[in-house]
Amino acid sequence: MSSQQRSLANPRQDEYRILHEADLRDYLAGLTEVAARLGGAAASWSISEVGDGNLNLVFIVKGTRGGVAVKQALPYVRLVGESWPLPLSRSHYEYLALTHQARLAPGLVPDVLHHNEALALVVMELLEPHIIMRKGLVAGTRYPRFAEDITAFLARTLFLSSDLALSAAEKKEGIAAFAGNHALCKITEDLIFTDPYRVAEQNRWTQPWLDATAAAFREDLDLHVAISRLKVKFMGSPEALIHGDLHTGSIMVTESETKVIDPEFAFYGPMGFDIGAVIANLLMAYLASAGHEHSPGERRAFEAWVLETVENVWSDFASKFLELWRTRAGGDAYPRTLFEGEAGAARLETERQAYMARLFQDTGGFAAAKIIRRVLGLAHNIDFELIEDPKRRAISEARSLRLARAMMVDTTSFPTIVTVTKAAREVRDWQPDFA
Repeated sequence: MSSQQRSLANPRQDEYRILHEADLRDYLAGLTEVAARLGGAAASWSISEVGDGNLNLVFIVKGTRGGVAVKQALPYVRLVGESWPLPLSRSHYEYLALTHQARLAPGLVPDVLHHNEALALVVMELLEPHIIMRKGLVAGTRYPRFAEDITAFLARTLFLSSDLALSAAEKKEGIAAFAGNHALCKITEDLIFTDPYRVAEQNRWTQPWLDATAAAFREDLDLHVAISRLKVKFMGSPEALIHGDLHTGSIMVTESETKVIDPEFAFYGPMGFDIGAVIANLLMAYLASAGHEHSPGERRAFEAWVLETVENVWSDFASKFLELWRTRAGGDAYPRTLFEGEAGAARLETERQAYMARLFQDTGGFAAAKIIRRVLGLAHNIDFELIEDPKRRAISEARSLRLARAMMVDTTSFPTIVTVTKAAREVRDWQPDFA
């Protein structure tokens, strides 16, 4: 290893710098296992920057033997620029989350090959031929393994990091390990739970068609109360280690495999936030689908699969979570000594069902919040954005907002996941009056 390579591989804490292609090539050449995985001379490696997210640099590096993905955090929000600084420590929390999730849900996250805290850099296995799930959904692709895989990820990561599985001491140590990730939490608190409901400089929506709806949401006090209650739960309910940004842009898929990526927003928060994020993104894919049609009705089979998947995400998650509770309950919550005997077991089972009903209510509210932020807030998604005709896009978005407001405010009308998919079907052909 050259002195330059040694310096790059073992930087001091004050040596952060953004790695461009030449720097990255030298750095990876100094990592014996990574270089061996790539194969061939470093000069022959192909390096391409492919990051299309809001925060970071992402490189794909390929050699004669294989490839790796390299993610480096920037000291600011990439979507906005240097005017919005952001701590590099988020890379450390992403590394912690990935390694923790790998233990709890093996095979469902990419393997971490190297981490450099000073450079805010993580080297991971290259996922091929996987694609970002959101891109596949825009194209109308169905993923038969997705519900099984994502519910295994959700059930295992949430249950096994909760008070149901852990002692109070273990749980508090976990909370402490991620407590410093408050800058990323602040982004969520502002962009999801606050800004879409007020005048905020970075808000945007499809104008002029959604102008009246955006204004109505800023005046809707019932909605403001509902979103504020969800914000309080997000800030003050450390139920489990959550991914924190589990949308279909943070999931890579093939027809036979699912991998969850990008957990840099991870912290101990409410379980329903992660489950709701998955459901919200599927609902948006469903309601955006008509905007991608070349002829009426051509995507109906795909849309039916999406709603079936929405139902399976909740029902399969609930089944897996409850099975873990019945077989792996070693935590300090609901101690077994309080529920001994046949009567105790029956009462505990009743309480489990009540627990899941409360969790479903949280899930529906958080799903609604995630939909609203993607239409009226700063960061939108390609489900809607790739609908070329802006009025058609606005129609899909207006349908999504109509569903989301009902889910958030009229919660008693959505006691089950089937009532959610029924409402989505009903709003799919609703025609907004933009006049």
